[in-house]
Amino acid sequence: MRLQLMGLAVAALVSGQAFGETLLMSSWLPPKHPVVANIIQPWIDAVEKESNGDLKVRILPKALGAPPAHFDLAKDGVAALTYGVHGYQPGRFQLTSVAEMPFLGDSAEVTSVAYWRIHQKHLAAAKEHEGVKLLGLMTHGPGVILNAVRPVNSVADLDGLKMRVGGGVVSEVAKGLGATPMLASATKNYEMLSSGVADGTLLPTESVKSFKLTKLIKHATTLPGGLYNTSFFLVMNEAKFEGLSEANQQALERASGENFARIAGRGWDAADAAGLTAMQAEGVEILSASEAMVAQVKAITDPIEAAWVAKVAESGVDGAQAMADLRAEIAALSP
Repeated sequence: MRLQLMGLAVAALVSGQAFGETLLMSSWLPPKHPVVANIIQPWIDAVEKESNGDLKVRILPKALGAPPAHFDLAKDGVAALTYGVHGYQPGRFQLTSVAEMPFLGDSAEVTSVAYWRIHQKHLAAAKEHEGVKLLGLMTHGPGVILNAVRPVNSVADLDGLKMRVGGGVVSEVAKGLGATPMLASATKNYEMLSSGVADGTLLPTESVKSFKLTKLIKHATTLPGGLYNTSFFLVMNEAKFEGLSEANQQALERASGENFARIAGRGWDAADAAGLTAMQAEGVEILSASEAMVAQVKAITDPIEAAWVAKVAESGVDGAQAMADLRAEIAALSP
C-alpha cells in the first residue's frame, strides 16, 4: 500500500499536479448571482493564477450560516473564507460607513478602488476587522430608489413608504427622507415585495435583475452619484492564512486588496448595466432626480455624514479628512 501511495504521489508530481492547498468559502448568494459569478469567481481565478495553481478556493455548495453571520464564520474558523455586507450587523462596524455616504460616484470600480486606498490610509490602523485577515473591500454601484407604489419625484413622495434596506448608512438615509426602513438582507427582497410587506427597496440597478424583481418594481429614481452605497468585505480566518505557505500567502495578497476591488467594481458595473436594460425592457418607469430633489436629499443627509465624523473621532480617525480624501480619490479615478 505504501509503495502504491508513493507511486501516486510521484505520478502527480511528474504530471505537474502537486497537491497544493485548498481553501473552503461559504457563500450566501446563488452561483449565478453577479457577486459570485462576476466577482468572487474571477478573484478565485486570480488567486489560482498568482499561485501557479498551488492555491485553490472551493465554494461550498451551501452557505454555512445566514448572511449576517458570515464575518464571524471566518473569524471563528467555521469557513476559511467569507464575504458579506458590513451593514448586516448594525452598530458593529462604524468606519466602513465612509464608503456608504450619498453622492459618492457612478462607478463601482472607481468607488471600490478608492475605498480600498482610503481604508489603508485612514482606517486600517483602527483594526475594525480584528480577528480576521481582511483581503478586500468593495462597494456596489449607486443606490437607486425602487418601489411599486408611485413615482418618486421629490422627498415628499417617499413619505410613509416601507422600504427594504440593507443596513448601515442607508437605514439613516431612508429614515431621514421620511420612509420606513425595514432591515433585511438582499436575499429577502423578492419575498418582501411580492407579499406586500415592503412597498419598495433601496438597491443598485443590478439587483432588480439578479433578484428577479423586474415584475415587482414599477418606479425607479436615480440620483447622480447614488442615494447611498454599501460596503462589503472579503475576509479569511487568521489561523488559516498563517497556515499557508509563505508563497501562497504572497499570492493571495497579490490577488486581493486593490486588485480585488478592481475586479469587484468591474463586476458590479457590468451587472448594473444589465439590470438597467432589464428594467427598461419590462417598462419600469425610470426617473432622474431633479436638481431640486438632489438639493433636498443633500440637505437632509449632510447631518448623517457630520454625525459619522463626530462618532469615528472616538476611534482616533479623522473622518472629515477620510471623506475628503475619498472624494478626491474618486474624482481622480473617474473618467
